[in-house]
Amino acid sequence: MKEKEMFKINGFIGVVLFLILGAAAVLGIRQFTVNENIAFLVLGVLCGVVMFLLLSGFTVIQPNQAKVFTLFGRYLGVIKHEGFYLTLPLTVRRTVSLRVINFNSDKLKVNDLEGNPIEIAAVVVYKVFDSAKAVFDVEDYKEFVHTQSETGLRHIASQYPYDNVNNDFEISLRQHSDEVGDELTKDLQKRLELAGVEIIEARIMHLAYSSEIASAMLQRQQAKAVLAARKVIVDGAVTMVKSAIDQLKEEGIVELDEEKKAQMVNNLMVAIVSEKGTQPVINTGTIY
Repeated sequence: MKEKEMFKINGFIGVVLFLILGAAAVLGIRQFTVNENIAFLVLGVLCGVVMFLLLSGFTVIQPNQAKVFTLFGRYLGVIKHEGFYLTLPLTVRRTVSLRVINFNSDKLKVNDLEGNPIEIAAVVVYKVFDSAKAVFDVEDYKEFVHTQSETGLRHIASQYPYDNVNNDFEISLRQHSDEVGDELTKDLQKRLELAGVEIIEARIMHLAYSSEIASAMLQRQQAKAVLAARKVIVDGAVTMVKSAIDQLKEEGIVELDEEKKAQMVNNLMVAIVSEKGTQPVINTGTIY
């Protein structure tokens, strides 16, 4: 159903016409009582009927609101501009809000790309841009938005892993919420175009492992974090040891053979990498 503009005139002009018809009806009936001319009676009755028909044509449109008009089951058009109007009488009007609406989805239990059960929920911000589609193309556009939002959220959640530590370039639900939100917005816009709804924003508001695997996954995350931290410490320690040996060699402070270099490297690595404080040992003899 394509949206089109409804016929309307300014409501205050309609009020003037209403008053003119009312005066004409009263005048016609009065002239009939004086002259007993049936023409005046017919004129008065016709003006009265038209007056009451006009009364049913008045409507008020609030800001950010639209009204969809039908007459005996036929779609006539939409009025979106706020104000006081006179339209065709005897029409049926359905009000549609054009304001921005926030929708918080329920917490859904789905499987991510790796098959892990997770809990996920999203907030969807939308508004109606085509009132005719919202009223006639779907049964209830708000219910349609809720259902399709949950369907789209399930689809997007299954396309990405919950977390990804090994590959920083792969999108994950936890680490790349902005990218996932953009994909969710695009997916929902395709689904809700039918209902005349525009998706302004869609973002993940809740993300967690399901209770049955939450403890195990927490241990897994902690282990990965420890390994990543250890790697950084070891890389830094290797750089520091190499720098120390090169500096000793360049400045000629001491000559070290391969065995003593290996021993020095071992001592420095233990001192740097160890979590506990090391106890210094003073050698009062030769280095051999």
